[in-house]
Order: sequence, then C-alpha cells, then structure tokens
Amino acid sequence: MNVLPRFPLGETGLRAAPLGLGTVKWGRNEGLKHGAFALPEEATCLGLLEAAEAAGVNLVDVAPAYGFAEERLGRLLIGRRDRFLLFSKVGEAFHQGESSWDFSAEHTRRSVEESLRRLRTDYLDGVLLHCPREDVGAICDTPALEVLQGLKAEGKIRAVGVSSMSLEGGMAAVERCDVLMVAWNIGFREQEAVIVAAAAAGKGILLKKVLSSGDLSGPPPPEGWSAAEHRLRAAWALPGHPVVIAGTIAPGHLAENLAAAGMA
Repeated sequence: MNVLPRFPLGETGLRAAPLGLGTVKWGRNEGLKHGAFALPEEATCLGLLEAAEAAGVNLVDVAPAYGFAEERLGRLLIGRRDRFLLFSKVGEAFHQGESSWDFSAEHTRRSVEESLRRLRTDYLDGVLLHCPREDVGAICDTPALEVLQGLKAEGKIRAVGVSSMSLEGGMAAVERCDVLMVAWNIGFREQEAVIVAAAAAGKGILLKKVLSSGDLSGPPPPEGWSAAEHRLRAAWALPGHPVVIAGTIAPGHLAENLAAAGMA
C-alpha cells in the first residue's frame, strides 16, 4: 500500500497529508446538515482511525462543540498520540441542540485546558477560533487570538488558527494567525481569495465543506471520476498544499477519499 505524502503546513513547521480526518459525527448527531444518523460505536471510530493512520493521514480535527468527540478521541489516541497532528478549537459550545459562543480571555484559556484534559495530551498541534457566522468581531475585537498566542509561547499549542466563515473574516485572519480553515468546494468559491492570500503569506490551509456535508450534487465529474474524487482533486489543485478535512463514520467513504488522494 502506498502512503500519502506530507507537505509543509504553511510555515508552522508541521507537515500534513493532503487528507485530514474530521470527527464531528463521532460525538454529535444534532444540529448538523448530514440528516439523522446514529452515533458510531467506539470500535467503528477506532477502525477509521487505524485505516487513516495506515494510509498516512496524520491530521485529526476535533472541537469542544462536537459533543463527546474529544473524550472519545482521547481514549483512542492512547499509545499513538505522537503519530497525529491534533487540532481542536475554542469559542463555540453546543448544549441542548443550540450553539453559543464565548471568545473571552478566561473562556479561551479554560477551553484549551479542558480540551487537553479530554484529549489526554499536554499539547495541541493547533487550536482554531471556532467562529460564528459573523466572524470578524471574534477575530478582530476579542482577546481570543492573543490568549492562544500566549498558550503557544507556553508550549501548549504549536499553531494558532481561525476557522473563518466569511471572506472578510478570512482576510482579516490571514495576518493574525498561523493556520486558516476555509470553506470551499467546486460550487462555492466565494472565499477562494482567502486561500490565495494565505498561501502567499505562508499560512497553513485547512479546507472544510469540500464534500458539502455529503451532498455531492452539482456539476458532473469528468468521465471515470466519482463526484467525491472530482471535488477532492479540485481542492488539492489550489495553492498552498491545502489539507481537506473530511469527516466520516463510514469506512467506505474513507476508502473512497483515500483512493482520490492516490491510494490503491
């Protein structure tokens, strides 16, 4: 079996495969655009993690707002923490079917400490602001990024980032952080300028929504390609060696994504 190559994640000093593993559906099945589904058994998640690792996938994305995904991932990473780049987030909480946001200094620091505890690690490779739709204020007018930079100086975080929601927010984030997570797919290119600017500035780039939460309708793929393969390859053609974060609880979907990334 071939193993996925790894590329520099901007100028962070980290190297990541072009496909990353998202875990939102490992711990939460409310308030998502994926339709109704049962949360997976822990054995299923372990199988996905092991298959991803065997293929060379080394970046895992999680967040406090993903239900109990952090706790579950912490258990599954026992004995293998150093094989993965572990990215979490701050700012968003999800309780009783509703999201809320807090980017205060106190909450930001406490959130990182709680993520470290749940994930059973003493450092995170990256922490991103988990921005609401109106993201500019969270990025520019709160102390959250400054607190994360302080935690980076303490050695608890290796890279500071922003998961943006708008073109304006993404552009504001480029000069303020090490890594940006940007929504992009073949039918939604409104924030592509952020990706171009981030690549030019030496920032790491993570892409979300490339597979549109499983809705693969839209322009037909080239002959011989699946819809997922079309979307993934288009994303990887963007500048900056972006990492596509693809969340799944289906081994077949992971296998398809790996095939698109060059796996046999």
